[in-house]
Amino acid sequence: MKCQDTYWEDLYEGFEIPSLTKEATTRQLVQYAGASGDFYEIHYDKDFAVSTGLSGVIIHGALKNAFLGTLMTDWAGPLGILRKLSCQYRGMDYPDQSLSAKGTVTRKYQENGRFLVDCDIHLENSSGEITTPGTATVELPCRNSAS
Repeated sequence: MKCQDTYWEDLYEGFEIPSLTKEATTRQLVQYAGASGDFYEIHYDKDFAVSTGLSGVIIHGALKNAFLGTLMTDWAGPLGILRKLSCQYRGMDYPDQSLSAKGTVTRKYQENGRFLVDCDIHLENSSGEITTPGTATVELPCRNSAS
């Protein structure tokens, strides 16, 4: 997604945020384990993951949250500010699987001189299952602060 300015007055409730596609590799999971300190073997050791009853290595939940954060910061652009981000881990995702980060504006409002939008966001796997639902609040610039 190209970084561009997103302005508050151009949005409406129901606006769909352009989706972002991610595909984590096992190498990325090893790198993420090193960066995050989460060395639980289910994230990089296939034999260990299978021994625990999983079908294979799974993506770190916090990395999936980071994918959602990327969706929102890319969309908000260089003038936007991600104020809140949260998600729930409702399903497992696997390396080399295409994941789509998607979102919709659910509320547009002003508060203490700030121009804000609340969004429902989620990660969806290639089968169309929502594995990681969440919410976000973004502060955006306004072309005319008298809006």
